[in-house]
Amino acid sequence: MATPRFDIIGQAISDASRTRMLCELMEGRAFTNKELAAAAGITAQTATAHLRLLQDAGLVRAEKRGRCVYHRLAGPEVAQALESLAAIAPSESLYRAQQRKAGGLATVRSCYDHLAGPLAVAMTEALIARGHLREENGTFVAVAGQVWQGLGVRLPETATRAPFARPCLDWTERRLHIAGPMGRQILTHALDAGWMRRPLRGRGLEVTAPGQRALHTLLGIGPVLEAVCPPTPREDA
Repeated sequence: MATPRFDIIGQAISDASRTRMLCELMEGRAFTNKELAAAAGITAQTATAHLRLLQDAGLVRAEKRGRCVYHRLAGPEVAQALESLAAIAPSESLYRAQQRKAGGLATVRSCYDHLAGPLAVAMTEALIARGHLREENGTFVAVAGQVWQGLGVRLPETATRAPFARPCLDWTERRLHIAGPMGRQILTHALDAGWMRRPLRGRGLEVTAPGQRALHTLLGIGPVLEAVCPPTPREDA
């Protein structure tokens, strides 16, 4: 059996500038070399060398579109690994880099392609408490019901090889939120339905008034919303 080359991954994430670029890519969007250089506070030439190392380690991939080359995380499994590392990282490592990037790290945010932070944890725990979701053999199992349609989730009709709903340890809350295809569908629906807004940069998300009402109606979430969402003028759904 081949031995995993943890040393290659370790070398790739051992530099603070590379860590900051990975944190920038954690929001799930692609960025140019210059944008990542600015985020890391380094020159474009230095960023090019760092990105090449990250690509060689299988953490980042490059996509050429027209005259520009964009960089993104190699896949959701990379985001999952980084999120898990952040849960055990020393205070001056990935944790601090994420806090600097988000200005205190937004309490409602995206983790690559799914929701994270206190609100995501509260949603997950509400689904479990109401019997819509249960943890089983290291994965989440959904119980069919109307709540999923309300959240924009289409449950698979047959079993899939990869978990449809995967528990992801939230590194700031140290509790679980939903990742996998279910997590991606919930975030996509929240953005498409206008429940949440994504800023031009950063992982932080704004929960709109219609979103607050929808989550309260569907999941009974109240105090958490009040804690993480600043008061906003009433909006028409």
